[in-house]
Amino acid sequence: MQNQSQNKNQTEMKHQNKRRMIKMLIGVGILFGLIFIYKLVGLLLFKHYMAANAVPTISVSAMKVSSSEWQPVIKASSSLRAIRGVNVTTELAGMVRTIYFKPGATVNSGTLLVQLNADSDIAQLHALQASAALAVITYTRDKAQYAVHAVSKQTVDTDAANVKNLNAQVAQQVAIVNKKTIRAPFTGRLGINQVNPGQFLNPGDAIVTLQTLHPIYADFFVPQQALARLKVGQQVILTSDSFPGRNFYGKVTTINPAVDVNSRNVEVEATIANPKSELTPGMFATAEVYTGKAEPHLTLPMTAVSFNPYGEIVYIINQTGTDKKGQAIMTVMQSFVTTGETRGDQVAITRGIKAGDLVVTSGQLKLKNGSRVAINNSIVPSNNPAPNAPNER
Repeated sequence: MQNQSQNKNQTEMKHQNKRRMIKMLIGVGILFGLIFIYKLVGLLLFKHYMAANAVPTISVSAMKVSSSEWQPVIKASSSLRAIRGVNVTTELAGMVRTIYFKPGATVNSGTLLVQLNADSDIAQLHALQASAALAVITYTRDKAQYAVHAVSKQTVDTDAANVKNLNAQVAQQVAIVNKKTIRAPFTGRLGINQVNPGQFLNPGDAIVTLQTLHPIYADFFVPQQALARLKVGQQVILTSDSFPGRNFYGKVTTINPAVDVNSRNVEVEATIANPKSELTPGMFATAEVYTGKAEPHLTLPMTAVSFNPYGEIVYIINQTGTDKKGQAIMTVMQSFVTTGETRGDQVAITRGIKAGDLVVTSGQLKLKNGSRVAINNSIVPSNNPAPNAPNER
């Protein structure tokens, strides 16, 4: 009986332990189930949050990269200089008697400008002319007497020398009188009057400036590397801030045979047509010399390139798939590029893109690699290589 009672107690203990184990396993299962449900709910909430706060599609303008024909050009800053230009002055001192010119007028070569007082010089001329006339009479009489041996040969020779001497003095005095009459040395436009009647002038004192304005010289310097591309006769286009949107045309007329040892630049002179005398000496202008034939370049608007300290980049648009509605998904990718020459609103790209690439031209500030974009070309940036060029010459 005692053994049966012990077996019964052992059996009941086993059943109790088994029930405890089952309860523990059920509790652990419920705990893991709650954890799983918690994680699942968190994941669903996260997906819902990400879907609600997805990166928006950015609207940008874009264009396909194409090749443009650019003619090689050398651009330089130039200074204008008159073909002929002087400050009209006097060789001899004298008092201004009469002013004949009008400031700002255009005069021809030889036009009388100013008359200095020459009364004493004219009187001296008359005296010399009288002496010269008497010397001629004396020479003629002595020559006749020499024919009959009334005078010596020395007397006739002295008379001949005296005639030549007095004629030379007359010519010298005529030149002095003529120098008191100041005339325009060449055709041109007069400037501001610097003298007044009654004013005493010393040699070298400026009376008025005289400039020949058509044509006009444009002087500029180019690096020695460009010397091989320059030739006399090449076309030059001149632009000036004084005449926005205007071009003035000319040709290279002189290339200095010596290179400046300090700057390693060579001076070039171009002759520019200036029929209306709009360009004036001393003006600043920009000269463009066209050299060689046109060459193809991959070009983009300046706004398409982001200039950064670490390099220049553009954003290339690619289709990466379609959405649930079947519409194309367009994303961007950064590409480092090497820029070349710029003209107007355009910049040449020498490396980093190829023809046919679709490139963002505006709206890059919000972009990064992988950003989704929508193309909207209702407003596009300017893309003119010569925005200030006139329609006609």
